[in-house]
Amino acid sequence: MSEVTVRQLADVVGTPVGRLLEQLREAGIGVDREDAAITEAQKLQLLRYLRHSHGASVEIATPKRITLNRRSHSEIQVNAGGGRSKTVNVEVRKKRTYIKRSAILEQERLAERQREEEEAQAGVQAQQEREARLIAEEEAKRQAAEEEAKRQAAEEEAKRQAAEEEAKRQAAEEEAKRQAAEEEAKRQAEAQVKRRFDVEKKPENGLEGARTEKPASRKAKPRFRSEDRESEQKQRGTKFGRKELHIAPGKAGTSKRKKFRPQKAAPAAKHGFERPTAPIVHDVSIPETITVAELAQKMSVKAAEVIKALMKLGIMATINQVLDQDTATIVVEEMGHKPKRLQENTLELELVQAEQEVSRQVSRAAVVTIMGHVDHGKTSLLDYIRRAKVATSEAGGITQHIGAYKVRSDKGEITFIDTPGHAAFTAMRARGAKVTDIVILVVAADDGAMPQTVEAIQHARAAGAPLVVAVNKIDRPDADPDRVKQELANHDVITEEWGGDTQFVNVSAKTGEGIDDLIEAILLQAEVMEIKVSAEGPARGVVIESRLDKGRGPVATILVQSGTLRKGDILLSGVETGRVRAMLTETGQEIIEAGPSTPVEILGLSGTPNAGDEAVVVPDERRAREIAGHRQAKEREVKLARQQSAKLENMFNEMEEGEIRALNLVIKADVQGSAEALSDSLTKLSTDKARVKVVAAGVGGINETDVNLAVASNAVIIGFNVRADAAARRLIAEKGIDLHYYSVIYNAIDEIKGALIGILDPEYREEIIGLARVDDVFRSPKLGAIAGCLVIEGSVRRNNPIRVLRDNIVVFEGQLESLRRFKDDVQEVRAGTECGIGVKDYKDVKVGDQIEVYERVRKEPAL
Repeated sequence: MSEVTVRQLADVVGTPVGRLLEQLREAGIGVDREDAAITEAQKLQLLRYLRHSHGASVEIATPKRITLNRRSHSEIQVNAGGGRSKTVNVEVRKKRTYIKRSAILEQERLAERQREEEEAQAGVQAQQEREARLIAEEEAKRQAAEEEAKRQAAEEEAKRQAAEEEAKRQAAEEEAKRQAAEEEAKRQAEAQVKRRFDVEKKPENGLEGARTEKPASRKAKPRFRSEDRESEQKQRGTKFGRKELHIAPGKAGTSKRKKFRPQKAAPAAKHGFERPTAPIVHDVSIPETITVAELAQKMSVKAAEVIKALMKLGIMATINQVLDQDTATIVVEEMGHKPKRLQENTLELELVQAEQEVSRQVSRAAVVTIMGHVDHGKTSLLDYIRRAKVATSEAGGITQHIGAYKVRSDKGEITFIDTPGHAAFTAMRARGAKVTDIVILVVAADDGAMPQTVEAIQHARAAGAPLVVAVNKIDRPDADPDRVKQELANHDVITEEWGGDTQFVNVSAKTGEGIDDLIEAILLQAEVMEIKVSAEGPARGVVIESRLDKGRGPVATILVQSGTLRKGDILLSGVETGRVRAMLTETGQEIIEAGPSTPVEILGLSGTPNAGDEAVVVPDERRAREIAGHRQAKEREVKLARQQSAKLENMFNEMEEGEIRALNLVIKADVQGSAEALSDSLTKLSTDKARVKVVAAGVGGINETDVNLAVASNAVIIGFNVRADAAARRLIAEKGIDLHYYSVIYNAIDEIKGALIGILDPEYREEIIGLARVDDVFRSPKLGAIAGCLVIEGSVRRNNPIRVLRDNIVVFEGQLESLRRFKDDVQEVRAGTECGIGVKDYKDVKVGDQIEVYERVRKEPAL
């Protein structure tokens, strides 16, 4: 223990020696000289006494952490050149921290207590979930019982209506039979009357003579029914009361007796139109595009009524106007009819039916998408798995394309899809999530959850794909995997250790630690999902990426999802079609067929399809061209309808063209995804002051057509990982077109943003720098009216513009002619100082006026 004297201790604590000796005696320490030594134990005894006398606790807290700093100095000889040496002082600093064992034990107890509380909370939550699940099951059973009762009631009602319809049908048949019987009886009675009164004279002695028919006796008179009034009248005689004279046939001057044919009564005339008693509601089928005239015909109304309904909706249309499906649906609903949307994909449905005929299902490799924030090690992790360095070929060390790779391990095959992590490639990551089975979320252990991390979680949930979290960079000294778990738990991604359903695997893409555990976790998740598809029949897949190769033409990266794709098949993707001339793997190896979950590069399409388009094998080339032509026509119609509906908006935009500055761009990129991402990112830079207008965006090198388009639209050409050919370069030099090459999207965004700021005019604002009050006015034969002023705010400068205020109203704006302090001309007068001011070209300055001095400040434009 180190000892000090009483005087030294008094100097340290800043108290008189006598006072310290008195406190030592009161504490029971027998020291009475100022040069007496005091031990550490005596110091602690004095400290306890003083704490007790002031009402504090006697116990003295001991430190839980002690840090020791050590320094050592040495000298070394360094060669200074020319055979000379110099001495360099070297200072070595060492820092060592000791932690009290009781503090460590206390932390462990707190962590154990917290873990027990979390387990108890997880148990309570699990019990609540079980109870909620039971309640949901009971509710589902109750609803099922209600639905069954409703179904049985509907069936009984249908049976009752069917019985009523059958009874009505039988009654109608009976009525028809009765009417037929009456008609038959009537016909037989008329025939009997005809036979009775159609009497003919028989030939006598070979001569024929006329003979008057004797009237039949009263007894032989037949009895007639009341409905045969006309026949009875003819039997009795003519309308003049005489009986009918019958002349034998063949006699000159006589005519044959007309046979009696009774006429049936004509049915009463009845018109065929009846006015409806209620409005007629039509089921109107609406295709993707339809004209006003066709829509009116489907609703059985005049075209003027449809135009009137469109005008109520704020749309000015003609009878031949093409409407899109959404607008036509609203019009039909407004006019009281039922719209029925039609999807004009009959040809596509035939392809789906052809695929459904193949029923045998087999297991396929899981498609895994790697997502995460930029520079969190996604591609490096995939590189370690594939034993290849992919990121070295990417500009700036970041991945800007979607890559698909098939990895074979001892436990099975896995297809990986690598997606970019930069914010500009949101659409590309979304396409990766749509085709995937499992999503690996890569999070750096030293960085935690970032904006693109949260976005990747949202894409995975939208696609319905399960998550496997790979906590990367655990080999770094500042790695904190628990922090990653906590931050992801805030976004409802909870590890299995905490009672969640997400697997967390600690990995290092640099050392390879945890890679086997990650592969095992992926295969386990795939086994639980039981992924099966048909391996026979026509292949069906999705376009991951496409580009235009100068030597090979259009190249599309396709992920086969079902069936088997073979060399020579007719492939249809979007509006592009063609025969598969070659298939290449990601390593450039040519293959002749590709099964499910196999990514391949396809050569032979007519153009570059859009990333995300479906790719289908078609039986014959004629059918493929027919479907492609149908899709192109449909796209043109939809585009035309959208342009028509946006005419009014375009008109207002054109009216504002003179006020808003525009920067036109022609974008060419190496692949479709990069062109789309770059176009979206640059368009989002637009503001109400300046906007970016992408005139055209395509894939492939810059050619003369692109340069001519830039000349016509006064646009800047952006080349992303592409270059201009010789003809295009000559035309660019001749026309003076602005051309920029980029390989990293950050640089393109920054430079275009700077260009937008450059086309804006600078802004100027006024700042008041001084205010002077006129207290008196003097007349000078040489200078005219001189205002005697007192500067009350800021300062008055001679070369700045001024305003003369009277009752806070500006009465004059101009310049100062003179500024004097006593008899001296000065450049500036500060507040609280009197001066004489002469206003140029203004002689009406009065007492009480205020002279305001200001300056115009240039403000650089900003978006």
